[in-house]
Amino acid sequence: MNNKSLDEAKILYKLMRLGKWEHAYTSIDNLVKGFPRHKRGDVRKLIPKLIKRGFLHVKPTAYGREVSLNIRKKKEIEEFIATYVEYI
Repeated sequence: MNNKSLDEAKILYKLMRLGKWEHAYTSIDNLVKGFPRHKRGDVRKLIPKLIKRGFLHVKPTAYGREVSLNIRKKKEIEEFIATYVEYI
């Protein structure tokens, strides 16, 4: 099991639990909450990778960037999370 993929799945799972699909955004700062403090920097580096894969939408705001899940990739996101659900 790849720890980076597990952390990516945790990020996506958190957004899914919170119902952050399409136009419901949350701050990137909130995504790293819940991870141990020593891992938060590494987790923050995974967010651009999830954006590049098309799993996350980005909304620039005056106070920082916010993200939400891409509804067009819902099935792919759910399958990705399902592979790690027993570890989450």
